[in-house]
Amino acid sequence: MKLVSYKTEDREHLGVFVNGHIYNLNSCDKLIPDNIAAFLDGAEVLIERAKKIDNQIKDGSLEAKEEIFYEVLAPVPHPTSCRDGYAFRQHVAAARRNRKVEMIKEFDQYPIFYFTNHNAIQGPGEIECMPDHFEKLDFELEIAIVIGKKGRNVKASEADEYIAGFMIMNDMSARTLQMEEMLLNLGPAKGKDFSTVIGPWLVTPDELEQYKVAAKDGHIGNAYDLKMTCRVNGVEVSNGNTKDMDWTFAEIIERCAYGVDILPGDVIGSGTVGTGCFLELNGTGLLNNPDYEVQWLQPGDVVEMEITGLGALSNTIKKADTDFSILALKKS
Repeated sequence: MKLVSYKTEDREHLGVFVNGHIYNLNSCDKLIPDNIAAFLDGAEVLIERAKKIDNQIKDGSLEAKEEIFYEVLAPVPHPTSCRDGYAFRQHVAAARRNRKVEMIKEFDQYPIFYFTNHNAIQGPGEIECMPDHFEKLDFELEIAIVIGKKGRNVKASEADEYIAGFMIMNDMSARTLQMEEMLLNLGPAKGKDFSTVIGPWLVTPDELEQYKVAAKDGHIGNAYDLKMTCRVNGVEVSNGNTKDMDWTFAEIIERCAYGVDILPGDVIGSGTVGTGCFLELNGTGLLNNPDYEVQWLQPGDVVEMEITGLGALSNTIKKADTDFSILALKKS
């Protein structure tokens, strides 16, 4: 089942996406709330009700009303929190190699994450960026999950039960802002907090059963063989696979939930797949060829991410009409 949040006449709604069309769930079953936040609060029961409707629409036994005029939003437009992990060893190792530093041994010891701005979540469409963001503006190709029930001190062996669904994530990054602030060993913050894109819909775990594979040796939890790609202006720039995650979402959830509640509506990203950003691609290119032409996102660029089973997420980069700069405010 593919759950989608959308807007009609400035009201947010919850629907299912079936064969290219959106159908409102609440109009089919009044016990299903018309927004994803309330739906996730009761997800353990409501997901089964929604799946029944989804199946009836697919087999033709239910004539549901198709939405026609709508704006697709992030699947979870107002998450309770947003964390981002660091699950792909290939990305971490390549980024450190490109900076001529050794791979950090702690990567293999525990799955870290950071909090990003859950109020800057976006879905498909335009991403408006400030002038400073265009100082090395980057995409980051990731997969993300949404938590579907409250938990605390959740063990990795049980953690997959807390996942309501999966979606594509683009962890947008302003690299100049990020690198400057991280010199002070605090962050990332301003380099990351302006936009995190998720979408285009939330895919329930049952749809990914056919792609399930074994987790890497020594790891616990579900893993999936899903191809991940990113295109910029129609040109493929990144190609990876979720099966290369070294840390599973179950293990990341275990760490997230230690001594604290995880809540329905929490979003957790995987971290960047290998080759999944210009920072890594530029570094590798320059390491192999000093004349390599680096690339960063520019106004008007179209970023399209696609993951097997999860659909395609498209965004257009827009420059805000202002010359306001916080980089210009640095003290000399």
